[in-house]
Amino acid sequence: MTRQPDNGGRIAFIGECMVELQEHPDGKLHRSFAGDTLNSALYMARLKSVHHHQVYYVTALGQDRFSTTMLEQWQQEGIRCNYVRRVKDKLPGLYFVDVDVAGERSFHYWRDQSAARGLFSGTDSLTALTTFDYLYLSGISAAILPPEGRKKLLALLQAAKNNGAKVVFDNNYRPKLWQQKSVAQQWYRDILAATSIACLTFDDERELWGDSASAETFERCQALGIEETVIKQGAGPCLIERRGERYSVTPRPIARDLIIDTNAAGDSFSAGYLAGRLGGHNPQASAVLGHQIAAAVIQHRGAIIPLAAMPEMTAPSEGSNYC
Repeated sequence: MTRQPDNGGRIAFIGECMVELQEHPDGKLHRSFAGDTLNSALYMARLKSVHHHQVYYVTALGQDRFSTTMLEQWQQEGIRCNYVRRVKDKLPGLYFVDVDVAGERSFHYWRDQSAARGLFSGTDSLTALTTFDYLYLSGISAAILPPEGRKKLLALLQAAKNNGAKVVFDNNYRPKLWQQKSVAQQWYRDILAATSIACLTFDDERELWGDSASAETFERCQALGIEETVIKQGAGPCLIERRGERYSVTPRPIARDLIIDTNAAGDSFSAGYLAGRLGGHNPQASAVLGHQIAAAVIQHRGAIIPLAAMPEMTAPSEGSNYC
């Protein structure tokens, strides 16, 4: 299948969006919609001033009003939904987020019967994604699928890569979604072997592989043939390796009392970094953009901040010293 030229190219984010519930200080529950790859897709769509790619979201939803509202909101954000399946008698997943006084979060999920688990059931309509320029997924994208769905996902990634697409993988390892660690490790190896750009949270690498230092993560990614590896370390420096060169990009510090909710910090960083790379910036400048948007996100409640709260994205000159 031949890749179709498009204005600025096309990137598809594959995964699951859920109904998010969060209790606010006044005791009221606030409902919104979020999910790791959806968060990244939405922030990418908001960063069209940085890049010019068309952003698509790929998932399965029900035929209920929550699913319909999700679609409407995504389209209002400029996300294309051509490859969103609507499944009869299924609903989106649900999660409740707890946020402590330091802004750190914990989650409680109801997703075992979610529509997104059936994304690769029945139809082969998603083969059209092999004509895209970029495919983006996370460890959660694979974890929620039954084994047969994972096989179809992996085949899609391999076919897309063979056709010239670049696969972007965010590790997002969640042990509760895998029956055992060894199963997760095998699927991660297979997906990483098809990956061009890896956006990895180091805490997750440590939990999944037992890494004690970033060098171990870089070495594993090199062995799997990954072109570009980004290691996210929260408030610590972002570490990047590309073509044998390594960089460290430290975020500007944020006062502790300004940090409200760290939900989607990593997802938004990945969106900022990828927007920079697709917009022609080098890895260091792209990491600066990632840090800028993550800094804004953690100063607001919920995974998706109001459009008015989006920062003005400014990458430093390509010749600056980023370390």
